[in-house]
Formats: sequence, structure tokens, C-alpha cells
Amino acid sequence: MDSQTLRTYEAPSAALAGRVILVTGAGDGIGKAISLALAGHGATVVLLGKTLRKLEKVNDEIVAAGGPVPALVHLNLETALAPEYDALVSSLQTEYGRLDGLLHNAAILGTLAPVELYDVPTFGRVMHVNVTAAFALTHVCLPLLKASEDASIVFTTSSVGRKGRAYWGAYAASKFAVEGLAQVLADELSTDGRVRVNCLNPGATRTAMRSQAFPGENRERLPLPETIVAPYLFLLGPAARGVTGGSFDCQEPAKPA
Repeated sequence: MDSQTLRTYEAPSAALAGRVILVTGAGDGIGKAISLALAGHGATVVLLGKTLRKLEKVNDEIVAAGGPVPALVHLNLETALAPEYDALVSSLQTEYGRLDGLLHNAAILGTLAPVELYDVPTFGRVMHVNVTAAFALTHVCLPLLKASEDASIVFTTSSVGRKGRAYWGAYAASKFAVEGLAQVLADELSTDGRVRVNCLNPGATRTAMRSQAFPGENRERLPLPETIVAPYLFLLGPAARGVTGGSFDCQEPAKPA
């Protein structure tokens, strides 16, 4: 399986019908675009985010388009404690009895600075949101994922999580950690075959985080989040059954200058 196959995938209109998929950071940007696309192909989407009004707006768009009614989970991954994770799983168990997909999309950038000057509390905050919270959510959701006949976990990665780059500090370190966590989990779950685990790098996309990292960049030249949904639909749907332990790109990697 290669990234080009994912990029050119054309999902049938009901490719995800009947699937229940949880998306973190679903209120805007890539998370919103993926949630709308999943619902548009028949999935019931569990919208998780820290800003309730944004989740409600995505919910309204999905319902207005005729998609399955989503579930809303107002949860701040930076501050969430064990009882909140447990309550989430309990409600999903009661409502659906399983989980067919989990997309770890939520993340924070932190600051761009040399390691020598990097603020230690900021480093810890980035690692917590991008890695520890993703681990905690995966940990509590695994029984629900194992209750599915075909479940998919997708972690969001980055090019700086594959090859380190100066000044990317905690964000790069967190994405290296995400890649490692995904590999470990994929290997552990490979014998069962019901839960697959992959990483997906969205690439340079017109999002708020991208603007934060590259404030002088011309946003109009970047692809919109809606244009990179095909690889997500592939990995989170039945077409990717048996595909696990991979790390893919939504866009062609930039060529060295």
C-alpha cells in the first residue's frame, strides 16, 4: 500500500454507512472537513472538541446535509481527567456498543524555538495534548474498538515527526512519539486483525495551525482541508481492511530545493 493509492481513492457514496467514528479536534480545520466527509459517506460521527459552539456548527451542517445525526463530546484534551474519559466511553457503550474508527486529529503547535531556549512548561503541554491525551483516549476506547468487526485508528503525523527539523521542538518530538506509539499499537493488535492502526500526514494545508507556524506564508496557495479527505475516507473505511502499521501522506512530499 502506498500514499498515491490513498490520494486517488474515490469513496462510494455509502462507503462508511453504519460506521461509528470518533474525531478529535472536530470543530474546525481538518477535523471539521473530515467529519463532514465521513458523515457525507454515511458514518455516524462522534464530534470531540474543546469549543462547544464550533461542534454545534459542524453538527448542524451534517444534519442539514442529510447525514446521520452526530454525537457531540465537549472535552478539552489539555485538562481532561480520567473520570471524563470514563464518562465518554460509558456513553459510547450505551449509545452504540462499539466504535469503528478513531481519528486523532487534535493537536497544538507550541512555539517554534531552539531547544536551548524552549520553554519547559510549553514542551510539557504540547507533549500532553499531542501524545499523552491521544494515548489515554486510545487506551479507554480500545474495548469499544475491539467490539467492532473492522475498526481503524488513525494518528495524525507530520513530516517533522519523521525527520527532525530545527526549531520545531516539542511539536516534532510529539509527532515522533505518535509515530512510535502507532507502530507499537499496530504490532500488538496485528494478531487479532480487527483493529488496524496507521499514521497520516495531512501536509501543508490551509489551517489555523499552519498560519501560526508560517505567518508570512500566502494561505491562498495552500490546499483547503476539504481537498485532502480521500486518504482519511480510505483508512477509516472498509477499503483499508488489513492495512496496518503504515505511515502515509495526503499530499505529494515537497521536493528538496
